[in-house]
Amino acid sequence: MIVTTTSAQNDCLYCVVAHGAILRIYAKDPFVADQVATNYLKADITPRQKAMLDFAVKVCLDAQSVGDADYAALHAHGFDDEDIWDIAAITGFFGMSNRMANAFSMRPNDEFYLLGRIPKVKKPS
Repeated sequence: MIVTTTSAQNDCLYCVVAHGAILRIYAKDPFVADQVATNYLKADITPRQKAMLDFAVKVCLDAQSVGDADYAALHAHGFDDEDIWDIAAITGFFGMSNRMANAFSMRPNDEFYLLGRIPKVKKPS
């Protein structure tokens, strides 16, 4: 969810599509990746997930302004200091990854666009 959201902020098609597919599969939700990539503030996610993404987007776009109030908001949603470090680390790592993917015009594999969107139909026995 962090990667899909922040990759959208960084205009990284490769990571939005590839990690959006992973998010759809793990969340078992065909809509969530598109929602968080387009506007996580209006996505069907929990308040805890929204707080996590608020912080990740702030780290992505304005890391120098992160401060105690941001940590307190995450603590109020049950995140501990290690969780907060992980959110920032994922955001920072994928910021670099987004820039590399964009610099070299990486394109996602075609199959990533459909993964997790269409329920698998069982073959008749």
